[in-house]
Amino acid sequence: MKSHQGLPHTSLSSARAPVRRLRARRPRMAERPEDLNLPNAVITRIIKEALPDGVNISKEARSAISRAASVFVLYATSCANNFAMKGKRKTLNAGDVLSAMEEMEFQRFVAPLKESLEVYRREQKGKKEARKDKDKKADSEEQDKSREEENDDDDERMEEEEQNDEEEVDN
Repeated sequence: MKSHQGLPHTSLSSARAPVRRLRARRPRMAERPEDLNLPNAVITRIIKEALPDGVNISKEARSAISRAASVFVLYATSCANNFAMKGKRKTLNAGDVLSAMEEMEFQRFVAPLKESLEVYRREQKGKKEARKDKDKKADSEEQDKSREEENDDDDERMEEEEQNDEEEVDN
C-alpha cells in the first residue's frame, strides 16, 4: 500500500520513533532556589555551637542565616573556581579556597583555615598509616597461617613416608 505522496506506507509508530541525540553531560543545576540551601540540621547545629547556652534563635533568623550561608558558600566556590580555571584545572583545591577567601577580603579566616587544613591532613595521614599497619599485620598473620599449613602438610607427608618405610621393612 502506498501513501498519498507515493512513498511506501509505514506505521505511525515507526515514523514517529524518537531520535535519540547524544548530549554532552552537564552538571545538574538547581531547579529551585531552595535547592541551593544548606541542610537545616547542619545550620541549626552550627548556630547552637556558636551561641552561648540558653540563647534561642527564631525560625526567621535561622532561615536568614541559612540563606546567607548558602550564598556565601556559592560565592566562595565561584571565586575558588576562578582560581582553578586560571591554573587550567577543573578540580578545586585547598589553595584555591584560601585564595578565594583573600580575594573576598576574608583574610582573617585564612590562618584558622590553614590550621584546620593541617589538622585534617595529619588526621588523614594517621588514618592512612593505621590502615597500612593493619594491612601489614593482616598480611603477616596470613603468611604465618600459610606457613603453619605448609608445616602441617610437611609433617603429614613425613609421617606417611615413615609409615610407608615401616611397611616396607615389615614386608
